[in-house]
Amino acid sequence: MARFDDTNDTNDASRNKHVEGLGEVMGSVGELAELGLTGLQETAWVEVIRKVEEVYSDLIQYEVDLERKNTELEDTQKFVDSVISSMSEILIVCDRDQRVEQVNKAAENLTGFTARELVGRKLGDLVINPEGCLLGELCSGRAAKMADYCEVQLKSKLDEKGTDPVSMNGSVRIDHRGRPAGIVIVGRPMGELRRAYQALNKAHANLVQAQRRLVQSEKMASLGRLVAGVAHELNNPISFINGNVHSLDKYKDKLKSYVIASKAPGMDAVQLAKLREELKIERILEDLDPLVEGTLEGSARVRDIVKNLRRLSFSGSEQPERFDLVQVVSTGVSWVKRGGPNPVNVCLDLPERLELTGHGGRIHQVIVNLVENALDAVNGVAKPEVIISVRKEGEQAFVRVQDNGCGIGEEEQLRVFDPFFTTKGVGEGTGLGLWISYDIVREHEGDITVESTAGKGATFTVVLPIQLQ
Repeated sequence: MARFDDTNDTNDASRNKHVEGLGEVMGSVGELAELGLTGLQETAWVEVIRKVEEVYSDLIQYEVDLERKNTELEDTQKFVDSVISSMSEILIVCDRDQRVEQVNKAAENLTGFTARELVGRKLGDLVINPEGCLLGELCSGRAAKMADYCEVQLKSKLDEKGTDPVSMNGSVRIDHRGRPAGIVIVGRPMGELRRAYQALNKAHANLVQAQRRLVQSEKMASLGRLVAGVAHELNNPISFINGNVHSLDKYKDKLKSYVIASKAPGMDAVQLAKLREELKIERILEDLDPLVEGTLEGSARVRDIVKNLRRLSFSGSEQPERFDLVQVVSTGVSWVKRGGPNPVNVCLDLPERLELTGHGGRIHQVIVNLVENALDAVNGVAKPEVIISVRKEGEQAFVRVQDNGCGIGEEEQLRVFDPFFTTKGVGEGTGLGLWISYDIVREHEGDITVESTAGKGATFTVVLPIQLQ
C-alpha cells in the first residue's frame, strides 16, 4: 500500500526551515567574530545564544512530532491493509491510465496471480471482455460509476478459460485536489451470488408458506370456536322439522287406515263417518298445510345457515359480489354469542338492509373476530355489554363494535394489528385475528381503527366502501 508522502514532505520542509534558521544564526555569529567586533556587549551574546537554543529546541520537537506521525501513519496503513485483506469481495484499484495499483487477497485467490504480478498491468489485460465495463469512461471521469453489477470474466493463471463470471461495479477515485485519480472496482463471483439468491428465495418461499398455514390455522380455529353457536342455530330448525315429520308420520298411518277401510267391502257411509270421526281426519287435514309450511321453513333456515357457513371457505378465486352487510353482521354476532361460555348483553343497532360489493365471507370473518375480542374483553366485568352498530354515511359503510371491558393501553394500541401480538394468556389466542381482519379490510379498500382508554372499554370501527373501485 502506498505511503502518505504529503505529510512527510511537510514535516521535512518544517525541519529544513529551522535548520536553515540555525545556520543563519551561526553564520552571523561567525561573521561578527571575523570582523573582530569584540566590543559587543555581553547581553548581545546572551541573546544570540538564547536564539540558538530556541531553534535547536524547536528542531528537536519537530523531530519528535515527525516520528509520532510516522508511527501513526504506519499503524493506519497496517489497519487499512488488514481490512482490505479481510474483504471477501474482490478489490482492484487502478490509476488514471488503468494500471493496477493494488489488489486484495480475494483477487489473488480468484485469478491465481500474486499482487506483484498484477500491480502495474493494464486492467484491460486482466479482463476478458473489457468493452462491457465502461472502463474508459470511468478513468476519464465521464462516468461516475459503471453499470451496477456488470458481469465480467477475469483472466486466470489457474484456468486458460478464465475465472467464473464475476459481478463487479466501480466508481471514480478522487484525489485530494478533487480530480479523478483512477478507479476502484469491487466484485463478487456470480456463483456465490446465485447461491445467496437461491437461499434467499427458498427462505422467502418457506416464509410465505408458513404465513399461509398460520392464516389458515387461525381461520380454522375461528371456525372451531363457532361450532357451538352454529349447533344452537341448527338445533332449532332441525328439531322443528323432526317434530313435524313425526306428526306427519302419525297422520300418515291414520290416513292410510282410513283409505283402506273406505275401500273395504260392506263399509257403509255410517261406519265410514264414525271411523272418520275416530281417526280425526278433519283435524289431520287442517294440520297438513301448517306442518308442511313449517317443515319447509325449517329446511330453508338450515339451508341459509349452511350457505353462511360456506362463506367461511374464503376461496382465493372468489369474485366480488353484492351482499347484505346487515345479514353478515347479524349472522356473525348470533353465532359468536351462542357459542360464548358466558351470557353477555349484546345490543344491535342495525338498519333493515345495507348492500356492499365485496367478499361477504371475508367480512363475516372480520365481524366474528371483532365480536369474539369484545366478548373476551368483557369477561369478568360486573355488567358486560357489547354494542354493535351499522350505518351508512355517503358512499361508505361503518361497523362499530364497542365493549365496556378492560380497554387497551396507548402502547398496545400501536401494535394491536401486528401479527402475533396478543394480550391474552398462553393458549388463549394466536394474535392473528386482528391482523387478518386488518388485511381483509384493506383488501376491500377500507380501514379499521381502534379507540380505547385503559379500564373504560374499546371501540373498533370498520369503514368499507359501498362500491369497490
